[in-house]
Amino acid sequence: MVHLINRVVRRPANLLPYLGLALSCLALSACSAKPSDGPTVKYELRGKVVSVDLKGRQVVVDHQEVPGFMEAMTMPFTVRDEQALKEMAAGDQVQATLVVADSGAWLENTVITKAPTGSAPGDVPAASAEPEPGREVPGFALVNQDGKRVRMNQYRGRALLLTFIYTRCPLPEYCPLMSDNFARLNQQLLQDATLRDKTHLLSISIDPAHDTPQVLRSYGAAQTEDAANEKFGRWEFLTGEPDDVKRMAQFFGLSYFEDRDQIIHSLRTALIAPDGRVYKVYRGNDWKIDDVLRDFRTLLTQ
Repeated sequence: MVHLINRVVRRPANLLPYLGLALSCLALSACSAKPSDGPTVKYELRGKVVSVDLKGRQVVVDHQEVPGFMEAMTMPFTVRDEQALKEMAAGDQVQATLVVADSGAWLENTVITKAPTGSAPGDVPAASAEPEPGREVPGFALVNQDGKRVRMNQYRGRALLLTFIYTRCPLPEYCPLMSDNFARLNQQLLQDATLRDKTHLLSISIDPAHDTPQVLRSYGAAQTEDAANEKFGRWEFLTGEPDDVKRMAQFFGLSYFEDRDQIIHSLRTALIAPDGRVYKVYRGNDWKIDDVLRDFRTLLTQ
């Protein structure tokens, strides 16, 4: 007998399909596409669940080639259907319709085939503990977009907001969203006389093999829309030796690994106090610019 529960189909055999709306872009939380999604294109997708993040409503899927759209790769998606998310586990097979819109990509009509008991789930980014508020940030040394070596302790005296990206990231709701948020935040800080000279922004690449200082300079100038005159005095873009970047990312709780031509990663943004200690860590991509501005003001008036 087949029981239908919250659009999820349960069967007594080892192969248990679950139907329902599943994956969407991280910026959306509704269970159905909204008009803001704009025009959509649909493709068929098949793959294996690599990891599930219940709190972040995120699933990483190692999928096959999507003909006419993209090569086989491992990509994260957000799950709109909470019940379907709870049923997913690493190692499960997934079939779905991939919906691509200007606002992101998600899966519809998802069917999950449970992995056999005891099967290996595959590689998952190692979990990293986030630093507690008040913990001093080590003097990590990296290289900025001008090829100059910088250390974290040289930013003391200002409130520092940093995030992790890579310039080739294909997901609109991941690195491109982080950079867009930083660009908008940078503009607001420039217009705020009480914060302008007391704050600084850092975008740190987790793809040092590709994101050289020259690449980051070009990328950064495009973000600030001042390619000819940008001096990066308020917002810098950093890279470094792979091990140095990895150590810094892990300190802030960011996990990532390479898969083919992509980097599978979580998202972390951190606010550092002028004394070089962690003030707050923002998980995922749902933080708001107004919230960060408020945190800047609170921090700098303490």
